[in-house]
Amino acid sequence: MRVDLHVHSTASDGSLSPAAVVRAARAGGLHIISLTDHDTAAGFMEANVAATGSIHVIPGIEVSSFHGGGELHVLGYYIDPSHPVIKTHGSEARERRSSRMSEMLDALRGQGVAMELADVVAAAGPAEGLARPHLARALIKRGYAQNVSEAFERWIGDACPAFRPVDLLTPAAAIERIHEAGGIAVWAHPQMDTFRRDIRSFRAAGLDGIECFRPKCPANDSLELERAATSFGMLVTGGSDWHGEWNGRLGAFALGREDIGAVLEHGGI
Repeated sequence: MRVDLHVHSTASDGSLSPAAVVRAARAGGLHIISLTDHDTAAGFMEANVAATGSIHVIPGIEVSSFHGGGELHVLGYYIDPSHPVIKTHGSEARERRSSRMSEMLDALRGQGVAMELADVVAAAGPAEGLARPHLARALIKRGYAQNVSEAFERWIGDACPAFRPVDLLTPAAAIERIHEAGGIAVWAHPQMDTFRRDIRSFRAAGLDGIECFRPKCPANDSLELERAATSFGMLVTGGSDWHGEWNGRLGAFALGREDIGAVLEHGGI
């Protein structure tokens, strides 16, 4: 069994449609994936239909929150994609990100970067909302960056001149929304300093699990995260955080039941 519990589609800021993600997962030898688009579960139905029994798709979401001066993401697994709290959250997130995008475009134009909203919309394609990866692709197309990494490092990363924050939930509120939709809440790709400082308070707020395994995470960090999850009686998860081909082939990173069995058992898998 090969599993990836952190995958994105064009329902948020991935490069493939939900159905195409399933096809790519099948081609990459995966048996279970979770579609965890940013602040929306709109792609789940399409992905589930495309799976046709050959791949199990766990309904998921990656909820954006703000903590300690930056974004902190909380994954929700086994949510009800049609729950009103998920639909309302998606609408609110789209409005917040649209306002932020206009502010970032204004900032870019102030630095002589001639970008318009139409450029970002074209780069986003069928995505439900506009996010920084869409802006990064537009910057590449207009010749202001060679790749996504350069776009973030030069123009739109957290410490860059054109960055503007989004008005986001607190982590506790993100956890609450996931629980209300019937899901379990998992800390996505935790930064180690923040993790060591805040894991106890997040556990007290209802956090259910920790994303311990992911590409490029140092082995010592993964071990520390896994040990902490075990000591707090929390679930251990992992995933590639795959957005598109620039992350490599979907399926190149995978986990087995021996790594994340408890979170699979939670969903009856």
